[in-house]
Amino acid sequence: MTTIVYTDRAAVKYAQAIKRIAPEFDICALGDPAAASAEVAVSWAPAVGSYDAMPGLRLIHSVGAGADHIIASAQRHWARICRIVDVEQAQSMAQYVVWGVLNAYREFDVMRAQQKAKVWARVPTGNAAKTVVGIMGMGLMGKTVAGLLAPMGFTVRGWSRRRSEIDGVTGYGEDELAAFLDGTSVLVCLLPLTSTTRHILSRDLYRKLAPGAYLIHVGRGEQLRAGDLVDALDQGVLGGALLDVFPVEPLPVDDPLWSHDKIIVTPHVAAISDADVVAAQIIDNVRRLNGGLPLNNEVRSELGY
Repeated sequence: MTTIVYTDRAAVKYAQAIKRIAPEFDICALGDPAAASAEVAVSWAPAVGSYDAMPGLRLIHSVGAGADHIIASAQRHWARICRIVDVEQAQSMAQYVVWGVLNAYREFDVMRAQQKAKVWARVPTGNAAKTVVGIMGMGLMGKTVAGLLAPMGFTVRGWSRRRSEIDGVTGYGEDELAAFLDGTSVLVCLLPLTSTTRHILSRDLYRKLAPGAYLIHVGRGEQLRAGDLVDALDQGVLGGALLDVFPVEPLPVDDPLWSHDKIIVTPHVAAISDADVVAAQIIDNVRRLNGGLPLNNEVRSELGY
């Protein structure tokens, strides 16, 4: 019987779904004595050293689309790492981003402020074709976002390590970041966390965007320099921001991001996966591992995704 250990609180509901769908697997928590013989770990944000006492570990499976926390914790381990690729989760993300783009484009924040002040004044509507939405990260989620925005009339750009070729979207490669940012009025960050994307959302990047640009950050929390964001908003370099991920989560109650009038804070809800969908992908990969078959959505640790 294959023993699967779940290593952190975020992985609990997925482990429960695995146990219900595939009772042939032995499921245990990290502190359980059976964890020492685990062959598979299910994780999201494992503590450093979580895998050290598992000499037989062969697979570490993320419960989400990212694997950066796992890579950081498994540096001394040779186990393979896989992640989740979920079409429904990508659609959920796209819905969130589209809402953010429309909020910025139609200036609903301004109208909400007017409502609070009981001011009746029409806010001019912009031109969608002149609104450049730049998407950083063109994996499944980025492509799904672009696929919704382009038919709405927005000018859509995509930036990724390798230039993407998508109808209605202008692709930019890794060495074309400056050209991608130039003129972008709504910036969407959907990047994985790597050594090159950590703190990428910083003062220097904001100044390369169109004046008063809007930021939608749904990538990884550690990509954001929060102080630089606040400064850019206060100085008018940026016009607003919608943030769903943060360097520290939950966001501390005394964090200034909560109360900034140009920031919308949401509690990491842009894309929520169905537990059964995630469990089914993990189960399939465990069975593939046991059968000597290629694994789906295997992570290349040197790339970070």
